[in-house]
Amino acid sequence: MTVLSMLPTLREALMQQLNSESLTALLKNRPSNKLEIWEDLKIISFTRSIVAVYSTCMLVFLLRVQLNIIGGNIYLNNATVGKNGTTVLSPPDVQQQYLSSIQHLLGDGLTELVTVIKQAVQRILGSVSLKHSLSLLDLEQKLKEIRILVEQHRSPSWIDKDVSKSSLCQYMMPDEETPLAAQAYGLSPRDITTIKLLNETRDMLESPDFSTVLKTCLNRGFSQLLDNMDLQHGNSINSLSSVSLPLAKIIPIVNGQIHSICSDTPSHFVQDLLMMEQVKDFAANVYEAFSTPPQQLEKLLSSFKKS
Repeated sequence: MTVLSMLPTLREALMQQLNSESLTALLKNRPSNKLEIWEDLKIISFTRSIVAVYSTCMLVFLLRVQLNIIGGNIYLNNATVGKNGTTVLSPPDVQQQYLSSIQHLLGDGLTELVTVIKQAVQRILGSVSLKHSLSLLDLEQKLKEIRILVEQHRSPSWIDKDVSKSSLCQYMMPDEETPLAAQAYGLSPRDITTIKLLNETRDMLESPDFSTVLKTCLNRGFSQLLDNMDLQHGNSINSLSSVSLPLAKIIPIVNGQIHSICSDTPSHFVQDLLMMEQVKDFAANVYEAFSTPPQQLEKLLSSFKKS
């Protein structure tokens, strides 16, 4: 329910940043620069659907991790509060402040992701003619090429990071130097607790295990995207898997994918991601780690980094 409640915000942000509807409206008026508008529509349609897959996978997985961190803290609070003078680890105001960090993925992180993916789409599809025919296998290959560029991209703040750490983390959480941490002077105890939680979450996100599971989520997401496109084109005789279509005819199919990927009604796309065994197992490990006493947690977090 938490994921579904955030998908409309994600969808609206994407449709605002990548407004293909304004281009299709222009095309209806038969403008003189029709070819130029079609070329723009090609890049924006593919960018929007690809960003939708990346951002939805990230949103599902990150929220799952964050909620299990909070859940582990709540369990530990209930088990230890009041004993030996212990205090509540994550009071409700800290939980709220901590969970609000997801806004980075829906704001600055998303804007940066859009820029990187749009550049990759331009590089792979920019020179492909609108008349050029593509099969589903051709599309799958193009998506793989775009993904390689996106997942290899490292912003200046990530250049010096260990290559085993997924560069996709930069879109999910702000750098350690930003927002709260930058205001080192005059931080309240609540701020300090939140920063500690955010830093522990960042350690989780930068672990090889997180990177592996996120990649599995993305593989599932892009597989679903191709399946959806095939179903939407398919009829009783042919499907996109058995025929090739001119790119101009594929663009409208690609353009509409955001509505099934970022649907706020229960959809196969989100349900599949939430029910993936690898996601559930990672989340269970996170919960277990954060429901253990703090002194043991330090050891567990260091093992996460090495695993």
